Amino acid sequence: MPSPKSKTAKPAEPRSRDADRSQQAILLAARDEFAQHGLGGARVDRIAERADVNKRLIYYYFKSKDELFLAVLEQAYAHIREAETRLHLRDMPPDQAIRRLTEFTWEYYLDHPEFLTLLNSENLHQGRHLAMSSRARETNSPLIETLAEILERGRAEGLFRGGIDPVQLYVSIAGMAYFYLSNNHTLSAIFGRDLMTPKARHERLSHMCEVILGYVLKS
Repeated sequence: MPSPKSKTAKPAEPRSRDADRSQQAILLAARDEFAQHGLGGARVDRIAERADVNKRLIYYYFKSKDELFLAVLEQAYAHIREAETRLHLRDMPPDQAIRRLTEFTWEYYLDHPEFLTLLNSENLHQGRHLAMSSRARETNSPLIETLAEILERGRAEGLFRGGIDPVQLYVSIAGMAYFYLSNNHTLSAIFGRDLMTPKARHERLSHMCEVILGYVLKS
């Protein structure tokens, strides 16, 4: 017969699958809340309502709103890096790989505006959450390693000039897309042009590719 002690044992932790499902629901709801309201304006009550979970469960998994925000940022970076991996850039000729990365970055930012608003919010907080994240650095390192390999292969084949810093190059690729899209409302107002029409977006991507390839290719 079971002992009295076994009858009063603590209930088991939530099953792994249910826990994963709950955490993913929370992260998705938190992503939308932070993207819409920023870290300062986001409310855990609304995140719980969006995720259809008890607010206590959020604190059980993520301890605080700041830790939840960091988890959302880490997942956002993991998502874009995973998508870049699926491009198989190492299998392409070096110039085609650089062009494809430039096109992908632009397309990804267009398709995931929440990524840009999350970065805007983190920059308002001087990057203090990401500065504490070894996971974020580990997630981004493979991209820079891939880009460095492509640049070296292009140099060895006589296509690219030498001495290109892969970090600086990626910042330029991301920056040209990020600034344009994050500031399209003010830029459109200042220059009296709708910079988000299909024609304007096509012109922007063509410009980005020309600038980036013009920088890396030997003249």
